Amino acid sequence: MELNENLDQLRKQGLGLAAVSYDSPAILKHFADRQKIRFPLLSDAGSKTIRAFGVLNETVPAANPFFGVPHPVTFVVGSGGKVQSKYFEDDFRERQTLAGLMARDYGVAPAAAPGSVEAKHITIKTAASTSKVRSGQRILLSLDIGIPERMHLYAPGVTGYIAVDWKIEPTPKYEVFNVAYPASKKLHLPAIGETVPVYMGRLRLMRDIKAGPDKVLQSPLVVEGTFRYQACDDKQCFLPESVPVRWTLEVEPHDRQRVPKEIQTLK
Repeated sequence: MELNENLDQLRKQGLGLAAVSYDSPAILKHFADRQKIRFPLLSDAGSKTIRAFGVLNETVPAANPFFGVPHPVTFVVGSGGKVQSKYFEDDFRERQTLAGLMARDYGVAPAAAPGSVEAKHITIKTAASTSKVRSGQRILLSLDIGIPERMHLYAPGVTGYIAVDWKIEPTPKYEVFNVAYPASKKLHLPAIGETVPVYMGRLRLMRDIKAGPDKVLQSPLVVEGTFRYQACDDKQCFLPESVPVRWTLEVEPHDRQRVPKEIQTLK
């Protein structure tokens, strides 16, 4: 489970984690014991807290046994109890990973499925927001690139040089989303009288993929692509390089096990 996997990383950032459900304590305990959950699962009797946060799924009729279920949403709450941000999901089966949300908005580096890539002039480390994936899940992939002092890479928008470019070809196994390229710096090159957009120091690139349906997924799910760049120092630009990048993720099925009948109706 992705939340379990990233719990230690969240705690290192001073963050806690808890999940709120309309299910009874007995149902939550059964699930937590079976999945070895390491964070609190809170039972919201009568969906009072769910209503207070304004996330009750009102499309479910009151006579339906699932009445009281919330919309899938993640809240980030500060130490003073104030909601700092919230993330709504359209479909609980197609949720983003919590680690992905933390990476985008809070700079918490993805740490699952770590790897490294051999490259000239720079260092490249790969990671993902989870090492275990289920169908429909969005996974954040990252490239952490170390650029030596007095060296730079060209950023998108440059002319006459090769800008960094991270390609992943889509397959039926996963859908590929665009790369989030961070803001670049302007570097003046006195020798040729040009000012160009560049990256220096450290560069983190991130993008999502979404796992395909169960019928096309097999474990492991291997995501392959290429990273192209042109490195330059104070005196010269080196030949453009294109290196393979790769992530290997374990595919696991959705948890469809029902709780025992004797606790299904407990509230």
